[in-house]
Amino acid sequence: MRRIVVFIAVAVFSWAQSTTGAKIEIEPKRYDFGTVKQGTVVKYTFQIHNKGTAPLIITDVKTSCGCTASNWPKEAIQPGKSAPMEITFNTTGKSGKQTKSITVYSNGSPPMVIVYLTGEVVE
Repeated sequence: MRRIVVFIAVAVFSWAQSTTGAKIEIEPKRYDFGTVKQGTVVKYTFQIHNKGTAPLIITDVKTSCGCTASNWPKEAIQPGKSAPMEITFNTTGKSGKQTKSITVYSNGSPPMVIVYLTGEVVE
């Protein structure tokens, strides 16, 4: 009987954890900038959504190379709200198909989300 009570308590706690707190969603997951001439600076704004019940705090954003920069929200994103995350990709010195990843860390669920910037750079 004790095992059943412990199992039920763990199940309820796990369910409660999954339905409360901040929940991060970023749209779109991938942005294709098409074909651009080398030296072009590509800018795109992803939308970060808080689908949870607590404020979402972005703690860090890492890009896959120094040619890509991010401007992300420093203030908490309230439940049901969204905020922009601008990504800038400098194509100078790049050629061919490009895929750049942007990893977003937060207090939300999941704690890490990866989005991508893709396209082709021609000379």
